[in-house]
Amino acid sequence: MTSAREAALKALLRVDSEGAYSNLALDHILSGLRLEPRERSLTTTIFYGVLEKRITLDYVISRFSSIPLKKIMPVALELLRIGVYQILYLSKIPPSAAVNESVNLAKTCGARRAAGFVNAVLRNFLRSGAKIPPFPPETDSVRKLSVEYSCPEWVISLWSRSYGDETALGLLKGMAQKPELFARVNNTRVGEEQLIERLREEGTGAESLSWPDHALRFRKGIDVAESGCYRDGLFHIQDLSSQILCALLDPQPGETLADVCSAPGGKTFTLAERMENRGKIFAYDKYPQKVKLVREGAHRLYLSCVMASVRDAAHPEENPEKADRVLCDVPCSGLGVIRRKPEIRFKSPDPIDSLPDLQYLILCKSSELLQSGGTLFYSTCTLNPAENGRVADRFLSEHPEFLPKAISLPERFPRAVAEPENQMTFLPHVHGTDGFFVAAFRKK
Repeated sequence: MTSAREAALKALLRVDSEGAYSNLALDHILSGLRLEPRERSLTTTIFYGVLEKRITLDYVISRFSSIPLKKIMPVALELLRIGVYQILYLSKIPPSAAVNESVNLAKTCGARRAAGFVNAVLRNFLRSGAKIPPFPPETDSVRKLSVEYSCPEWVISLWSRSYGDETALGLLKGMAQKPELFARVNNTRVGEEQLIERLREEGTGAESLSWPDHALRFRKGIDVAESGCYRDGLFHIQDLSSQILCALLDPQPGETLADVCSAPGGKTFTLAERMENRGKIFAYDKYPQKVKLVREGAHRLYLSCVMASVRDAAHPEENPEKADRVLCDVPCSGLGVIRRKPEIRFKSPDPIDSLPDLQYLILCKSSELLQSGGTLFYSTCTLNPAENGRVADRFLSEHPEFLPKAISLPERFPRAVAEPENQMTFLPHVHGTDGFFVAAFRKK
């Protein structure tokens, strides 16, 4: 029988060796196992906990290991992380059990020769008091913050340069918190109060928000796969930031829209629901498998106005039907969602330098889909001005046929970053959303 810790180990190794997305790696491992709910919960806790706290865990291991981290075999290093994580953060698990389970897994999961080493490191950590050891005197402040919040130093430096030290610290604290879970009610099939009542009958508590309309906040987690309301197409999971974007776009029934980087389809579905499933939404994506996801989601939600098809937003072969409104939610570095996708923290920063040019190209090509007088929105789920405001500013400076469209929000969403009126940066610790950026334009 595969244990919770072994399942977490396999998923973590999959993320490390294949660069897999955390949710997909975990789903792949769990789908092939028959674990009791309690064991599945422990697997998930350890898996995401180790990913989120990796920098902190590696600092601890480095202080008690006689071998440099880079020379520790991958299985042994992951077992050490799992052991230290349990000791530091899971108070209900006896430290001795955390050590023994890690050592036993080493013997059965390809690291038998390292079992003694794993045991020695973890026992030394326990004997020291099982606390994060103090920093050497020469440690600089960015390194200390990196270990404390388990965030790469280059990200901290980027945020400090871009938004100031105070906001950077707020971001670190916000990213360390568990994100709230939001959903969008499918208003074409059910009302908010009806859905809340049905969810309550399923054992899930939810509450409606004053704005944007048809947004729900779950009071606790929900197993979407087990929800009859979800299977019946009554809602889809979507962060508040994306729902705000769709509210700002404000599509009207009967209009034609284009969502040029639509997969997996959340924004497309919300736009279709805001249009009361009347009109047309062309949902494009570069990859056929992703287009399939959009089609399946639209089918589950009974949204017949969604027309999903393959199209490369950066290099389209032809421009299809003109649209009243165009959404350009581009590929980005994802620094605004690292609390949901912790593996993003550990990707190399090098590829980010080439992203703004790609994003700008997609924005330019997408603007050609717009009718005169139409509205164009550009968005990312990152916190990096080079991918956000600079792309938006460049677009306006080089496209005189477009004007900035001011963004206006309720008072509970104050501006936290100095930027033009047609731009808005959302910060987790200020707005309760993912890190997100929106810019709006109007074609003359």
